[in-house]
Amino acid sequence: MIDIHTHLLPGVDDGSRSIESSLTILEQFAAGGVRTVICTPHLDASRASQAPHEEHAAIFARLCAGAPTVPKLLRGWEIMLDVPGAKLSDPRLSLGGSNAVLVEFPRTMLPPNAAEELFRLRTSGVVPVVAHPERYVGCSPEMVEEWRRVGAVIQMDIAGVVGTKRGQELGPKLLARGLVDIFASDTHVDSRSLVPARDWVREVGTDEQAELLTRVNAERLLAGHEMIPIPPLVIRTGFLARLKSMVLGHRA
Repeated sequence: MIDIHTHLLPGVDDGSRSIESSLTILEQFAAGGVRTVICTPHLDASRASQAPHEEHAAIFARLCAGAPTVPKLLRGWEIMLDVPGAKLSDPRLSLGGSNAVLVEFPRTMLPPNAAEELFRLRTSGVVPVVAHPERYVGCSPEMVEEWRRVGAVIQMDIAGVVGTKRGQELGPKLLARGLVDIFASDTHVDSRSLVPARDWVREVGTDEQAELLTRVNAERLLAGHEMIPIPPLVIRTGFLARLKSMVLGHRA
């Protein structure tokens, strides 16, 4: 599996506070079958030109020095689109040196020009990967469909589907319409992991859907390839409770 969205770079945001905490999570991830992890600390688009690349590179080097050989560690950012028109084409802002950039919107106020901004980023040469749309107030399947139409990739936090009322409402709708490309943990050194997400999809869907959501499309994203559409995942009554049990019961 490949986790493209984590907050495991220690001491830089609201995620991991220490190298030791990050190493514990990485060891658990490795035991569950996660083979690549991207550290994506928070960054505002308005400050992208001032991003602390050198400082974070030094911290990343210390993390790698103590980390196991698996999972492989890569760097990226989770960039808040707090202003329109920000230039995000600097390769150092990308996910693992690819042409993809992980972005998010304010949770309580989607900008009216969200699709236009994503299209602008796509035409600038980067692939915008929209983090956790299931969390955004006012978001709808139709909006997400438009984001994908203009070239964005959609990343869902599977824990968001069980952790918030908003996620429980929108997440299943997105999955049922085949509008999710990639799952990620978005772990902040907590119980969130791709492992229960993969196992849950295998239970309610197919092995193919699980592989596409937790490995294949992330692999393709990092290689600069197009996403493979995910067959609709229809969640029957009771299966969200099953997912909640799996997520909360898995300590990783």
